[in-house]
Amino acid sequence: MRFGAILPQTEIGADPIAVRDFAQAAESLGYAHLATFEHVLGADTANRPNWSGAYNLRHLFHEPFVMFGYLAALTQRLELVTSVLVLPQRQTVLVAKQATEVDVLTGGRLRLGIGIGWNQVEYEALGEDFGTRGKRSEEQIALLRALFTQESVTFHGRWHQVEAAGLNPLPIQRPIPIWLGGNVDAVLRRVGAMGDGWMPQLPAGEAARSAVEKLREYALAAGRDPAHIGIEPRVSIASGTPDDWARAVEWWRGQGATHFSVLTMRAGLPSPQAHLEAIRRFRDAVDFR
Repeated sequence: MRFGAILPQTEIGADPIAVRDFAQAAESLGYAHLATFEHVLGADTANRPNWSGAYNLRHLFHEPFVMFGYLAALTQRLELVTSVLVLPQRQTVLVAKQATEVDVLTGGRLRLGIGIGWNQVEYEALGEDFGTRGKRSEEQIALLRALFTQESVTFHGRWHQVEAAGLNPLPIQRPIPIWLGGNVDAVLRRVGAMGDGWMPQLPAGEAARSAVEKLREYALAAGRDPAHIGIEPRVSIASGTPDDWARAVEWWRGQGATHFSVLTMRAGLPSPQAHLEAIRRFRDAVDFR
């Protein structure tokens, strides 16, 4: 199992030194990857009294690809992971170019976690259709893989038309791994059919066990070996004690999880340094094998 730390996006602030220090501390503590959420825009809730989204205009988010370009020169071995990028609200070919650039600058250290998102406000502002985002993401994955592996691509889909064109340079990883986040059945089917891995947001327990079983069934139905599909759950340090964290890791290890991440946001930590100390405590509590 490979362990990662989730960048505390909404709490670390805009100071580039704090971002640098967190990434470098994670690397020095033995973490294998650094994961980051994304939102392009936050909704102003002043005229949205019934807003129920997890984030809004007051939550700070760094843009993943730009930030990863910054961290490429500041880290040596840390895998950089989007967990997740809201793919259908972005132009697919531009995502392919940006992801490839990060992969090249890091020497092949990018993992592209994608999801379909929930924030209709972002989709509207970015000029993309919220209603077709699920099916469109499947076509996007197919096009991304073609662009990551072929010098010249011709692709005719429902939403994308590429005629004899390609990226230069191509990425180091061919293709860059594409993992999917989410817990609903449509996501599990998508992971089973085309994903390199799954990023669940489920606690250890029966619902997670059932989801893993479904994922494996969908993979077999698609003619794929479930053992070749990675699984990366997460635990929040706010959800219990160090013993609880260790038990969650062992439970997921028993389910075949290949990666595991720790989240330090929404735990009442007052400073970037406190987040660094939190990932140190997690490292000390958990068997990094």
